Amino acid sequence: MNKLGIIALESAQNAGQKIDEILSLWRHGGHFLIPSSCPRFGSGEAKGLVKESVRDRDIYILVDVCNPSVTYKMDGYINRMSPDDHFQDLKRVIAACNGKAGRITVIMPFLYESRQHRRTGRESLDCAMMLRELENMGVHDIITFDAHDPRVQNSIPFSGFEDVSPALQFTQALLTEYEDLKIDSDHMMFISPDEGATQRVVFMASIFGVNIGMFYKRRDYSTIVNGMNPIIAHDFCGESVEGKDVIVVDDMISSGGSMIDVAKQLKDRGAARVFMFATFGLFTNGLDQFDKAYSEGIFDRVFTTNLVYQKPELLERPWYYSVGMNRYVAAIIDTLNKGESMSELIKPAERMKEMVELYKGKM
Repeated sequence: MNKLGIIALESAQNAGQKIDEILSLWRHGGHFLIPSSCPRFGSGEAKGLVKESVRDRDIYILVDVCNPSVTYKMDGYINRMSPDDHFQDLKRVIAACNGKAGRITVIMPFLYESRQHRRTGRESLDCAMMLRELENMGVHDIITFDAHDPRVQNSIPFSGFEDVSPALQFTQALLTEYEDLKIDSDHMMFISPDEGATQRVVFMASIFGVNIGMFYKRRDYSTIVNGMNPIIAHDFCGESVEGKDVIVVDDMISSGGSMIDVAKQLKDRGAARVFMFATFGLFTNGLDQFDKAYSEGIFDRVFTTNLVYQKPELLERPWYYSVGMNRYVAAIIDTLNKGESMSELIKPAERMKEMVELYKGKM
């Protein structure tokens, strides 16, 4: 195997350091982080710097395009880094490797522009363009988590693309945190907040051996607000949720309005406890509406991963559970660098079934 190197952009520095520590422990010493930076000129323009040799190394570049805490100064003003800025810095660092790396893998947990994954009119296909651009720059593999629509990989059919599910870690978190769950169709149900999340919900429900329900979003297609057609109502399809613990599963919580509306409807229908699973917790409208909904008993817990930036105040909320993913990412890097199969890592169904059966045996 080639010598391992990890480049963590500023947006993913904390995760990069922790992953490096884990790999150092597993490999009995040594560190793999390669220092890098993207300094800016007074005009706001930037350049990428890699401060150690990457020649013939197996390079893994970590980037969090959703991290709004990174800033830069331009014309005397402080600007927050947008996803566009983070993606530009990623390309700068790839270019700074000068084609000398043996292999480049980009680990981008939240896939940049993944919400703009299909064309419904005279629109740009931003996610597909991003993937093609990385491919043209010499990136061999792209690792992402819970892509909004994994079919975007069809735009780069000759490059590696792994869409990894954190379902195992969510299952572990739920079963560890709550010891009184009754896992059967009479007491538990998985809920899809919209038709797009159905596949995730079907997978989780099949592992737990319970039923599913689904909400359908009715939208006003005559209006666009914040780039989207606003939701008029959520209509529910499925059997009764009365007296059951329900788990709402989606890829992300953006503003959070849809999740809270779904949780309220489930409570109005008699659900016992409402848990929310979302791979990415962005909370773009702040936390006040979740604080209010929690105080009113609308939901019981929100589980999201630490794959993207987490606001410090979020980690202090009593209703929030952070699902740690650093060991999982380290395992992915370790496995790929050794040239071993990823199948067991990205297809965790058997391990999840064992976990659920073990939990049932303790009930």
